[in-house]
Amino acid sequence: MDAAPSAAKRGKTPTWLVATISGAVGLFYAYAVWNAIGNLVITLQTFGGAGVSLNALGWFIWIFAAVFPLLVWGGAFAIGYRRAPHELLLVMLTGLALVAVFWLNVVAYTTLNSASFLG
Repeated sequence: MDAAPSAAKRGKTPTWLVATISGAVGLFYAYAVWNAIGNLVITLQTFGGAGVSLNALGWFIWIFAAVFPLLVWGGAFAIGYRRAPHELLLVMLTGLALVAVFWLNVVAYTTLNSASFLG
């Protein structure tokens, strides 16, 4: 006998709860996007005044840093929206942890290797 209830036997998670969980955690993902766009603007203002602009790698780094949280949120939502509420929350928080690690890598790379993405 299978002790775990199947998806058909388990009650469907209400849409309002899925929207609340994904929206509340999504605000943290949105902060990561906002932060990436803000850092792109600051980079352009800082080095643009000196007559230096971003090369293709620099544009890729900052644009991907802004798009990556959206991709991870979409993936986490696709994986978790049919699951139980606590599982959805755990998937969303795991994705947020992935975004945080990625963001730390972007900050470390752009801090230590700024000459490689300026042209």
